[in-house]
Amino acid sequence: MKKKKWMIIVGILGIIIIGAVLLGPVMSNVENPSYEVIQSDKKIEIRKYQPMIVAQVELEGNRKEAIQLGFRVLADYIFGSNTTEKDIAMTAPVEQESSQKIPMTAPVEQELSGNSWKIRFVMPKKYTLETLPKPKNPQIRILEIPEQTYVVIRFSGTASDRNIKVHETELMDYVKRENIPTVGSTKYAFYNPPWTLPFLKRNEVMIQEKT
Repeated sequence: MKKKKWMIIVGILGIIIIGAVLLGPVMSNVENPSYEVIQSDKKIEIRKYQPMIVAQVELEGNRKEAIQLGFRVLADYIFGSNTTEKDIAMTAPVEQESSQKIPMTAPVEQELSGNSWKIRFVMPKKYTLETLPKPKNPQIRILEIPEQTYVVIRFSGTASDRNIKVHETELMDYVKRENIPTVGSTKYAFYNPPWTLPFLKRNEVMIQEKT
């Protein structure tokens, strides 16, 4: 009886693990920013990014607290706390304000700014500044980012401070060794849901190349 019970428990755990393995990549299969790889050196790439629109919130605190709160604020925006600010004719009644959900994209970006952090969601390409629903939360800014070139290192594992620091150091050593002029500070990009197994996660540290 005990053996049967343990077999059931092991089976359930196996299903959970397999589900986590499969669900992480599936949930991560969302629209990404468009870029062209200019140069590749193992896990480091130089990428030219097309213009994009981002929703940004700036928060104080340590990195983990800032990204958790920033994610919640921006997720609230894309999941309905917004308005199209356009008249939409309906049979009854006639509404002059309509909330709509915005599809999730990846990555979530984080960048240090003085004593605060900028957290960003990249908006789907189908939107322009004119058609993108406006956030109800005044903390959120909608920004248009022009074409930019970044030096990027990609890595898996958890988004721990230690893991990020190791790869940030590797990226900056590469930039220095290759004499690549840069501007601004490094920023971090996280592509996967929290429940994705660490070895399947896609994380990046990037810094803008000065052109």
